[in-house]
Amino acid sequence: MNRLQATYNDKVRPALMEKFNYTTPMAAPKIVKVVVNMGVGDAIMNSKALDDAVAELTQLTGQKPVITKAKKSISNFKLREGMAIGCKVTLRGERMFDFLDKLINIALPRVRDFQGVSKTAFDGRGNYTLGVKEQLIFPEINYDKVNRVRGMDIVIVTTANTDVEGLELLSQFGMPFRK
Repeated sequence: MNRLQATYNDKVRPALMEKFNYTTPMAAPKIVKVVVNMGVGDAIMNSKALDDAVAELTQLTGQKPVITKAKKSISNFKLREGMAIGCKVTLRGERMFDFLDKLINIALPRVRDFQGVSKTAFDGRGNYTLGVKEQLIFPEINYDKVNRVRGMDIVIVTTANTDVEGLELLSQFGMPFRK
């Protein structure tokens, strides 16, 4: 069992049950999945850019990404419907906990001038969205092999019903929120 998963079972769930007065452990919110999305706008001109992004995302998450395609044509961006413009990975179970552990304890503290992540990035249903400006904060990425700095969106989907519950859940896991 993963370290973060053990923390959830031993500390986080009982603390949430006590704070929100849940009658059963199954009512306590938990993290369902983590979706990591990387948009590659320059894939329109250079198809190798998408291959690099797929390789980096595979290295970060330990899972092969799905290539996302454009839903509609936008002539200003020289974009046609169906063109490959990004990649995403949906993590569940053990891989999800491994990725979250790495994100919270290793990657986020490596961000330059880091004051914490925003508390307001919840969607109203307890899900949290986080934008990362560069993939270099992850220890797996070799700085010399990166030919373009890319950002990514990380969505943490929870079973929490409100933002307050979601905030408390992620705080208990050690997510570094801004004071």
